[in-house]
Amino acid sequence: MSKINQIAWDDTVLPFQLDRSAIRGRVVRLDGVLDHVLSRHDYPPAVSALVAEIALLTALIGPTVKLRWKLSLQVRGNGAIRTIAADYFAPEGDDKPARIRAWASFDADRLDGSDPFSQIGEGYFAILIDQGPGSTPYQGITPLTGGSLSACAQTYFAQSEQLPTRFQLASGLSRAAGQAPGWRAGGIMLQTLPAQPVSPTDGGTGQDGLIAAADILQGAESEDWNRANILLDTVETLELIGPSVGPTDLLLRLFHEETPRVFDAHRVEFGCSCTADRVRDTLAIYSAKDIGHMTTDAGIVTADCQFCGAHYEFDPKSLGFEAVVDAMGNPLPPQDKAAE
Repeated sequence: MSKINQIAWDDTVLPFQLDRSAIRGRVVRLDGVLDHVLSRHDYPPAVSALVAEIALLTALIGPTVKLRWKLSLQVRGNGAIRTIAADYFAPEGDDKPARIRAWASFDADRLDGSDPFSQIGEGYFAILIDQGPGSTPYQGITPLTGGSLSACAQTYFAQSEQLPTRFQLASGLSRAAGQAPGWRAGGIMLQTLPAQPVSPTDGGTGQDGLIAAADILQGAESEDWNRANILLDTVETLELIGPSVGPTDLLLRLFHEETPRVFDAHRVEFGCSCTADRVRDTLAIYSAKDIGHMTTDAGIVTADCQFCGAHYEFDPKSLGFEAVVDAMGNPLPPQDKAAE
């Protein structure tokens, strides 16, 4: 159990349980992490809103998994907003923070003033779990439905995990007096407590022992779930985002009759796994022709990390190529490269 008055709530995930209802949950607050993610890209408002939403979902879902390395959320669509991705890296040891990064790609010319989710178009929402070397990655996919990324995540848990789940999220620019504007976000996740392991992402064993979501919510369990959701519907945006209302105060405001019990909070920070060696390994899979296209007039290959913006430069020789090639794959003398 945490000593509530010793917790700094920004960039934390607080697990809790509603003892009366047999419902577990998490409260997340992101300020520095989200501001770090968004400040590295000049995203339009619609894109920023979706990146904030996927970062919150990643922070809430990541700790539910017995994770040794990385959980990823990926959204792909055929609309103006093509890709939204976020990673949650498990803490590397006791008292170490988890790390989060997020990124999006979009076609600025196709963006309009409509609802951000609608601008993704048709596509899919995916949860991927990679436990590191020697393991087989897990992947679960659900269509883009429900009008929000949160709704997609709820559908995923109901269909793939057989666990009724609810997310309530909010984000925005904070303009505290005397301070520069910065991004803040907050959210709550509710989930029924399973009677037995039900999924690879919850410590289960795959299809063995799966129980239907409808079977979980029967009788008193259904009443408890509906009551908790009605209470969550009363939450206000500023209560979710903070910082004036702490997570423990928020839980008491919403669920005091459900006997909320909190556990140790998890710290999160921005973190990227890119390194020069990893980027080099990625580039090494390309053909000589592709490397030729990537090589600058100065005779170097450049690459930028989409998540953190780190810039890398490589000699083509370090990628296994002795000479720069033209678009047809023909070797070019270094002095001819500028005239290509």
